[in-house]
Amino acid sequence: MANGQWYPEEWPARIRALASGELTPVEPRRAATVMLLRDTGSAPAVHLLRRRAGMAFASGAYAYPGGGVDPRDDDARIAWAGPDRAAWADRLGLPEPAAQAVVCAAVRETFEEAGVLLAGTGPGDVVSDLTGADWEADRQALIGHELSFAEFLARRGLVLRSDLLGAWARWITPEFEPRRYDTFFFAAALPDGQRTRRTSREADRTVWLQPAEAAAGYDRGELLMMPPTIATLRQLAPHRTVADVLAAAPEQDLAPVLARASLRDGEVVLSWPGHEEFTKRVSAEGTV
Repeated sequence: MANGQWYPEEWPARIRALASGELTPVEPRRAATVMLLRDTGSAPAVHLLRRRAGMAFASGAYAYPGGGVDPRDDDARIAWAGPDRAAWADRLGLPEPAAQAVVCAAVRETFEEAGVLLAGTGPGDVVSDLTGADWEADRQALIGHELSFAEFLARRGLVLRSDLLGAWARWITPEFEPRRYDTFFFAAALPDGQRTRRTSREADRTVWLQPAEAAAGYDRGELLMMPPTIATLRQLAPHRTVADVLAAAPEQDLAPVLARASLRDGEVVLSWPGHEEFTKRVSAEGTV
């Protein structure tokens, strides 16, 4: 492959089926992912996980910690600090309960998959020590859906720090995929005193890389990535500090990016509007 663009072998057949009307798209599930950042001197580094080989979705690809919204993430009892739900609804273009659920999923999934918690005892405070068997037991209970995030925060006397997140992008899985997500991407600084851990059962490797370094690995074909990951890395690369990234977040366009498949001159053309580097042409025989 010329670069590290994730392109499963079953895609051509599914693309042709969608273009011919033989495939009915499934409804995308809302999801959230967080680009955890820390300053390294010359540029921020971002935390990436490599999804385990054999995973049903994006096997072997590097991605940020994140996952789908839990039905309980819109619980009104979730303790909250920072911009209120109405402000997040306006920023994300969602009804208030759905906006809360997406923000909550971003914080919850970051704790579940990276061991990092964007919460504190109140506004201006962030927990710094997450060591101990009791924290790990709570994390496992969240993963197993034995504990809701509202219950977890209440048990710990914590509030979700929504002000630590900056909404950055929104991508929707292509219509021909059997597993589809409407994913909001957020930027956040790694809190002082906390550190990432390889806690996700879906990942076999974690790394901290500067965005330009990660993008170069993708361009050489060494790092496999989905289009949203490499696109957001390229957007992060010009920023010199984490503070610069967070300051730029309010100006980022959250219009959803959705891949389109169309028939042109006997070929199926797969494109992501506004991101021409990901365009793929599929011949009648299914080759790229």
